[in-house]
Amino acid sequence: MSPSPTNAPNPTPLPTDPDRNALLGALRQGHLSTYTQLQLPGANLSGVILDDQDCAQSNFAGASLAGAKLRRTSLRCILRGADLTGADLTGADLRNADGRGASFVGACCNQMSLAGAFLAGAVFSNVDLSGVDLRGADLRGATMVGCNLQNADLSAANLSGADLSRADLEQAILVGTLFQGANLTEANLLCAQIDRAHWEGTILNGACLEGTALG
Repeated sequence: MSPSPTNAPNPTPLPTDPDRNALLGALRQGHLSTYTQLQLPGANLSGVILDDQDCAQSNFAGASLAGAKLRRTSLRCILRGADLTGADLTGADLRNADGRGASFVGACCNQMSLAGAFLAGAVFSNVDLSGVDLRGADLRGATMVGCNLQNADLSAANLSGADLSRADLEQAILVGTLFQGANLTEANLLCAQIDRAHWEGTILNGACLEGTALG
């Protein structure tokens, strides 16, 4: 990824003092020389444009990134409790990110990777996660009501206690996935791969299990 936008004039070094206003101003104007290790917990970054940037090891805990442009951005960082409502995360890299309790409602997640991410209690209601890489992700207690998870890879993911009611898991890869106590009421698991998945206490009322070992 390019360290700074190609059209950013005279890149300004990352401020070494705690002047958050200066840092936020430089960030919004694309004048930073580096975007890694940014310390902006609780900051208002709504609508910010960070396409193609490397924000690895940054701290955006509790920050507002609502409506932000984060296409192809590396967000392998702290997003705990962050508001990503309506953000464009197309192609973003959130592998192993800490997104516990974050909100992704209305976000565009096409081609995003969440493999190994910590997403316990995160909210994804009605989000299109079709084909998304969620291998090994910790999604305990996550809200995924009505999500499109067609062809998503949830191998070895932990969905214990998650709410997947009315979610579409058609042809999803659920090898070794943990569903203990999850709510899959009226979920669509048509032809999903459920080898070695764990279903203890899972609610499957009205779920479509056709083409699966449970069907």
